[in-house]
Amino acid sequence: MNGILYFSSTGNSLYIAKKVQERFDGKIVYIPKYEGEGSEFEKLFIVTPIYSYGMPAHVYDLLPRLDKSKEVIIIQNYGGMSAGADYLIYQYAKKQGLNIISVYKLKMPENFTLTFTVPKFYLNKALKSADARIDKILNMIEEKRCLIPKKQKTREQKYLTNKSNWHLIGRDFKANENCVRCQKCISVCPVGNISLVDGKIVFGDKCVACLGCYHRCPQKAIQYKNKKKKFRYFNPNIDENDIGKDI
Repeated sequence: MNGILYFSSTGNSLYIAKKVQERFDGKIVYIPKYEGEGSEFEKLFIVTPIYSYGMPAHVYDLLPRLDKSKEVIIIQNYGGMSAGADYLIYQYAKKQGLNIISVYKLKMPENFTLTFTVPKFYLNKALKSADARIDKILNMIEEKRCLIPKKQKTREQKYLTNKSNWHLIGRDFKANENCVRCQKCISVCPVGNISLVDGKIVFGDKCVACLGCYHRCPQKAIQYKNKKKKFRYFNPNIDENDIGKDI
């Protein structure tokens, strides 16, 4: 059985993981809840967004502990710029001694929208064409057309600096008067950074900048730097309740 390990906060990576499962079978596993090394699987697929030209913290922490004997295929997705993130993750995986076979990347709708709003036509265009991009990658995998990123300039130092500061983002979130204390933000946070204290939603200092709480609050009550933005996103082609689950 294949292992399809994914990290997703708004559903883009989960949607890709489900497409991988449809084509190649296997078990979909949510990385933040996974404590294994991948040894129970025949082959490992890692499905991940690109954060700040690199990897989400959970993917960064996962790769060093994976079984070195297993073939690993990585599928990255991004909304803005990838800026050599495929080569960066390839180099990082090789440094960990992983048997990395291919690294693919594709464009998906942008969800890091704390300071801007994605035009609706752009969002719809990205969603409409996503299946074709995913199928192209799955066809390459099926035909054993391996893709190793060419040596290129990355933004590794910028990524590492951003990654070291992600925890600070939590300081700029708050729940406004629309909050009904449903505690969904608490349940979707992959690091337990949100809690209910004296009837108020409180954000800690362990944020990993996934924005799951921000986008998936039913009341759109979570604000960033006191900005009352209405735009929120999660992939409409999946059941939102599946995000964060093993399937």
